[in-house]
Amino acid sequence: MDYINRLDNFDGPAVGEVAVEAQLYEEAYAIFKKFNLNVQAVNVLLDNIRDINRAVEFAFRVEEDAVWSQVAKAQLREGLVSDAIESFIRADDATQFLEVIKAAEDSDVYHDLVKYLLMVREKAKEPKVDSELIYAYAKIDRLGDIEEFILMPNVANLPNVGDRLYDEALYEAAKIIYAFISNWAKLAVTLVKLKQFQGAVDAARKANSAKTWKEVCFACVDAEEFRLAQICGLNIIVQVDDLEEVSEYYQNRGCFNELISLMESGLGLERAHMGIFTELGVLYARYRHEKLMEHIKLFSTRLNIPKLIRACDEQQHWQELPYLYIQYDEFDNAATTVMNHSPEAWEHMQFKDIIVKVANVELYYKAVHFYLQEHPDLINDVLNVLALRVDHTRVVDIMRKAGHLRLVKPYMVAVQSNNVSAVNEALNEIYVEEEDYDRLRESIELHDNFDQIGLAQKIEKHELLEMRRVAAYIYKKAGRWKQSIALSKKYNLYKDAMETASQSGDRELAEELLVYFIEQGKKECFASCLFVCYELIRPDVALELAWMNNIIDFAFPYLLQFIREYTGKVDELIKDKIEAIKEEKAKENEEKDIMKQQNMYAQLLPLALPAPPGMGGGFAGGPPPPPPPPMGGMGMGMGMPPMPPPFGMPPMGSY
Repeated sequence: MDYINRLDNFDGPAVGEVAVEAQLYEEAYAIFKKFNLNVQAVNVLLDNIRDINRAVEFAFRVEEDAVWSQVAKAQLREGLVSDAIESFIRADDATQFLEVIKAAEDSDVYHDLVKYLLMVREKAKEPKVDSELIYAYAKIDRLGDIEEFILMPNVANLPNVGDRLYDEALYEAAKIIYAFISNWAKLAVTLVKLKQFQGAVDAARKANSAKTWKEVCFACVDAEEFRLAQICGLNIIVQVDDLEEVSEYYQNRGCFNELISLMESGLGLERAHMGIFTELGVLYARYRHEKLMEHIKLFSTRLNIPKLIRACDEQQHWQELPYLYIQYDEFDNAATTVMNHSPEAWEHMQFKDIIVKVANVELYYKAVHFYLQEHPDLINDVLNVLALRVDHTRVVDIMRKAGHLRLVKPYMVAVQSNNVSAVNEALNEIYVEEEDYDRLRESIELHDNFDQIGLAQKIEKHELLEMRRVAAYIYKKAGRWKQSIALSKKYNLYKDAMETASQSGDRELAEELLVYFIEQGKKECFASCLFVCYELIRPDVALELAWMNNIIDFAFPYLLQFIREYTGKVDELIKDKIEAIKEEKAKENEEKDIMKQQNMYAQLLPLALPAPPGMGGGFAGGPPPPPPPPMGGMGMGMGMPPMPPPFGMPPMGSY
């Protein structure tokens, strides 16, 4: 060291390097300092002696940019970021801006970084520098400086800076950037983060993006800004794909009333679609049941009915479910729902309209069972509607097994015109039980498809006389004349017996009935029977029975009638005979007149003309005969005989 201080005439740089190699760092520092090799000197302090403080003092003393640059780099390596930035500024060194920026951000020394970046901007136009400067301003909350900076010429990558600020929750700064570059979508979500919901809605309106609308809408819902959320929601629900997402978001947060209000507002939109109407119906099904039916009736043509059917089924809205099935022409499901969920789903007039349109025939009979159990007072009304579709025999069997055959009497009366055996027998059975013999007789007269003999046997011993008469009538109708007459005689139904005998056309039966009346001493019945069976009874038999039993007086009216009838017949025959003779004579006279006229015409005809010469005529060789004298009539003066008059007219000369 003593030599260094005393000697001057030596190669300082060379000796200094030798000293460094010999690890004589203080000596090397002294040599470089003596020869004003300040950079080498400070490097010895920094690299070899490793004393930054001495290096800083040395830099202050020499005030060289290169020295400060070396000091700054060393400070930066040691993590003394603020000191390094100050040193770089003193050195006016912008070459290491990337390392400085990274180090400053790691150390969060943005105030110092701003100073450094302002210095760097004077030397270089780098997008990285301008972008980092804006970021640094944001980190130290110098928003005014950001506004001023972006208004000046700069090369910052503003979109990237804005995204970086947003990602690091520097929303105020990001708001300035996004507003400046008109990135309305990002501005909207940034304002949402700042709780500036009105501004966010305005920005979303300018962005007009479904994604942006949803972000703003959901943020407003979370903040319970439902008025603004509805504005956003109306712009979302017009898109079918986004509708369900909005609905789920509201529902997951329990905002049911607000969601319903949003959907109701959406009904009036020009772009309103089926999804809105359907979703509102689903919401009514879940949260406002009282409005569901009205909504379905008003907008049934604009609903996705299968989806709403699932919702109603899930929520057990049995009254609305059949109506939806009807609108979807699913009448089988509608009928099944009504019957499975009565009384909530049942409405009589509606069910009648449904049941006649079902495709599954078995549902008809299920409906019969349903009404029998639930609404027996209306079963006839339903059966009348189904009269043209059901098997009447099966319906009667159902009611018979249930023991309520009388319940469907009006229905059976209405369909009896079809003359179905089961219906006829059921009605006849009811009439017998009710002792309604008039209706029973009417039924038997008009409808013959039933077990006639069985019914007759059942009622022929009935305690009611009129029923026994009906039994006799059935035998008569079935052609069992003897049984009918026997039954009538047994119960003194003499008039019925007479009519039966008369209708049978059996003379033997009629005459046996006469004998029966005589044996029973029924003289009046004997007389009446003569007239009722007038065509069948032989007069000689009647007269013989009356004479032998001394009841000529009772037979006498019959005999008078018979004589009068036969007298009339004889007179008629005689009259016919006389007229026939007269007609025959008139015909003969007419034929004679015709013959006379023909003979008269023959006398007026000319004689035969002679044959031509050589033909062997009767006048051969002589002159022809003279012509006949002229006669009156059409041939006069023409040498021709007159024409005979038409048939039936007198000769012309007689006029």
